[in-house]
Amino acid sequence: MWDPQWATLTAEHRVLRLDLGGYGRSPLTAGPLCHAADVLAAMDRHQIERATLVGASMGGAVAIDLAVAHPERVSALVLVDSAVGGQEWSAELEAAWGEEEEAIECGDLDAAVECTLRLWVDGPSRPAGSAPAEVRAAVAEMQRTAYELQLPFDGQVEEVELMPDAHLRLAELTMPALVIDGEHDAPDFRVIAKRLAAELPDSRAVTIAGAAHLPSLERPDTFDQSLPRFLRELR
Repeated sequence: MWDPQWATLTAEHRVLRLDLGGYGRSPLTAGPLCHAADVLAAMDRHQIERATLVGASMGGAVAIDLAVAHPERVSALVLVDSAVGGQEWSAELEAAWGEEEEAIECGDLDAAVECTLRLWVDGPSRPAGSAPAEVRAAVAEMQRTAYELQLPFDGQVEEVELMPDAHLRLAELTMPALVIDGEHDAPDFRVIAKRLAAELPDSRAVTIAGAAHLPSLERPDTFDQSLPRFLRELR
C-alpha cells in the first residue's frame, strides 16, 4: 500500500512498515487479535523507541489506540482518512458493507472485491471505475488476499483494543498530528477527519483533491508533498 511513498520516505527517515494481522503477509491465528499491540511489538523488535505513526483508514484507528495507550512511544501522528472508535455509521455506509457481506456469504469474492473498490477506491460520489485502473488493480489484489486470509477464521478471531475508550481521549494526544482526507471519500470519513482536526490539540488538516479513501495511492504526487513537509517540520 505504501509503495508510492517508500523511496521518498526512506531517503530521509528510518521507516518500518508492516502488514496487520489478516492482511498481506501476516496470517491470522484463532484467538484475540490486537493490532496496536502488534505494532508496538514490531517497534520493540526493531528497537524503535519513538516514532511517527502513519495510518490509513483502520490503520489510523490503530495508531490512535497505540498513542493513547503509550503516548511516550509516539512522537507524531499522521491519520489518513482515519477510522475512529465509537463512530456511528450512516445508513448508506452500512448498506454498502451489507452488499459486500452478502457477496462473501454467496461465495462471490469477485463481487465482494468490486464492492470494496466501488466504495473505497472510486468513492460513493463518483461513477464506478473513476479511480485509476492501476490503483483499482492494486487494491483488488490486496483485498482478495485479505479475504483469503480472514475467511477461514470467521468467528474464531476476537479483535481487541489496547484502549477501548481511545476515541473519548483524543484531547490527551498532545503530539503533532496531520489529518488527511480525500475529497471524494465517504461522508462518514470526512466527518471523522473534521472531528480529529478539531479535537486533537496540535493538529493540521489537509484535504487531497481528486482522491477518495486512499489518497496515498490515488494522488501520490500531492500526498508526497504533504507528508514529507509535515515530517520536516517536526525536526
